[in-house]
Amino acid sequence: MISVRRRGVSRLAAAIVASGLIAAGAIATAGPAAADEPVAGHSGAKAVLSGLKTYDGAVIHDRGRDMKVSAGLFEMNVDNGGTIQTYCIDIHNPTQKEAQYEEKSWAESSLARNGDAGKIRWILQHSYPQVNDLDALAGTAKTGTLTAKTAAAGTQVAIWRLSDKANVEAVDPQAEKLADWLEKSAQNVAEPAASLTLENPAVSGKSGDRLGPVTVRTNAASATVAPAVGNIASGVKIVDKNGQAVTSAANGAQLFFDVPAGTPDGSSAVTVTASTKVEVGRAFVSRTKSQTQILAGSSVSTVTATATANWAKKGAVPALSAEKDCVKGGLAITASNQGDEAFGFELAGVKHTIEAGKSETVTIPVKEDQSYNFTITGPNGFEKTFSGVLDCKTAGPAVPSSAPSPAGDAGDLAETGANSATPTIAGVAIALVVLGGATVFFLRRKNNSAGN
Repeated sequence: MISVRRRGVSRLAAAIVASGLIAAGAIATAGPAAADEPVAGHSGAKAVLSGLKTYDGAVIHDRGRDMKVSAGLFEMNVDNGGTIQTYCIDIHNPTQKEAQYEEKSWAESSLARNGDAGKIRWILQHSYPQVNDLDALAGTAKTGTLTAKTAAAGTQVAIWRLSDKANVEAVDPQAEKLADWLEKSAQNVAEPAASLTLENPAVSGKSGDRLGPVTVRTNAASATVAPAVGNIASGVKIVDKNGQAVTSAANGAQLFFDVPAGTPDGSSAVTVTASTKVEVGRAFVSRTKSQTQILAGSSVSTVTATATANWAKKGAVPALSAEKDCVKGGLAITASNQGDEAFGFELAGVKHTIEAGKSETVTIPVKEDQSYNFTITGPNGFEKTFSGVLDCKTAGPAVPSSAPSPAGDAGDLAETGANSATPTIAGVAIALVVLGGATVFFLRRKNNSAGN
């Protein structure tokens, strides 16, 4: 059985505006899972926004009004090493200074319902900085002379036309010609693969079993496998499908937690790490409320993914992972039960029962831009916390009524696709959602003795 202890659903304040490896022996066993332990499902590159670095002017036209903005390439610093370059796919939202971002699939971003997502990736593949020979790019697009700044601006403008359906044009004539050529030429291409992710990132079972499999998916040649930080060594090992202890894994490799018979009820976590380039077109979503980005260029970066395991001698043995579902507009929680008793819970008034050996995915509805922070608890001290912000949509078209901000000021809101009125607009939007009422999410322990 599981229950959720609601820690409170808070709304974001008005946006803060910015310039625009395991050894072949034992791994960790931490006892009952704690809320601050690694959460299964967190994977890929994580980065901190540095700011808008290469840009020029653009103008947004809406409802008879114009607003001048800065348009171009952002830079982020990847955790544990490396840098990435990104373009904005969320024109009317501002950035937050030094916002933290995570690599996500299109389904977990504002591209989930965008039929032009593949065209945006094509633009990224065929323009600056992927095409770094500006003379060649200018010749192909027949634009006339391009600089890094005007090439970045033209590329961003073309992307905004597809990501936000914005009526926007570049100030520089050559940049505008590039934007027009890119928009006209773009073709739908497939979504890029994740730099590193784990399929089935939360597993469970009984001591004496191999718990898994956890399948590695990566574009790197190989990844290292290590105990998650803070776990205590025990007799638990990470092994392959043949039972051999592993220290590295390639794409498609299956990992198992080998839990010796008699091991006390508990849990463990393992981290998979790789050095690779994140593929162009991967979405980057903020952990707070900062405009969504899309990858345009990458150095070799360090990426990580975490898997967890939970075991017990008897009873229900849950395993939980979660990811944003921007198609359904909520948080999809996958709950599995490899124990010998049914695992029951109630979600938003609907009762669910997961029989022994089964799993089920349920989606908690979350309002757009709503932050969530709740904990799911279960038998034997099991506890998992999921938190974040649902940021699945671009803001609707709205040009603030105040005077346009001049482009090119690195400290100005213009580089985010907004101006000084944006925080007010964001604050009003948040207030309206709050007045509309927060969605309450509740999972409770099923009372078998009461017949629930």
